[in-house]
Order: sequence, then C-alpha cells, then structure tokens
Amino acid sequence: MNSRPGPIIRKPDSGDIEAVTDLFIELDSDPYFHPHEMDRSTAEAIAGYRGRDVYLVAWDGERAVAYGMLRGWDEGFAVPALGVAVVATAVGRGLGQAMMAALHREARRRGSTAVRLRVHPDNVRARRLYALVGYREVGVERGEIVMTLSL
Repeated sequence: MNSRPGPIIRKPDSGDIEAVTDLFIELDSDPYFHPHEMDRSTAEAIAGYRGRDVYLVAWDGERAVAYGMLRGWDEGFAVPALGVAVVATAVGRGLGQAMMAALHREARRRGSTAVRLRVHPDNVRARRLYALVGYREVGVERGEIVMTLSL
C-alpha cells in the first residue's frame, strides 16, 4: 500500500517565485507544453495574478512538480482552456490527473459546464490521460487535436 500523501495543489504566491521559476525552467524542455514564456518574469506575474483565470502548482514538499491552468475567462470565453504539465522526474505518480481534478473542481465552482484543451497529435501520453479522464476529441485547431470534457 502506498502511504505517500497526495500532492498539495494550490495557487502560487510571492514566496513561491523561485520554486515556480525552477518548475518553468524544467518544463521548458517539454516539446509539447509552451502556453507562455517559462521564465522568472512569468513566475512573478502568476504569483501576483489577480484575474479570473486560474494558475495552480502541485508541490512535493518544497519542490514544485506540476503546473496547471484554466485560461480564457479573462478574455470573456465561457469555456476555459485547460493546460497541465508534470516535470519528467515526477511522471507516473498521478500528478497530472490530480492537477486536472483540481482544475475541473475550480471550473465547476465557477459555473463552467465544460472545459477544452488542445493536444499535439504526437503527445500520446497526454492524449491517453485526457481520454482516461473523459475528454473527447471534437476537432483540430492549429494542427492540434481539440478535446472537451463536459463537467
């Protein structure tokens, strides 16, 4: 039996800038996940962010190991776009699924009835995770598969 506690997932704050910067640097090597610049200035902006979109980080002790977001509300979209990434050294521990569950809870809490995402066709691991969680392919946009989940 695995006695390891689940990840702590929360919004980063000003005390987390170094850890989030380190997370972004590590995630920047991911060939599929590039939603924004992955640098210190972005970590600072997200730590101080006060808009309607959602940015969350999963923690393993003091180390940030996964990142997730729901974006589009600031631009007026009713259905937010989800993005999630896990550092390579933490893949296979259920962090992606835990992050998605936290983001789905937040979307429901805010009244969303669906969430969408785009995934590169070659990103087989992510596509498998999204299908497992219940996402369905609905089209192609900018060369990526569009998937949606009804909440």
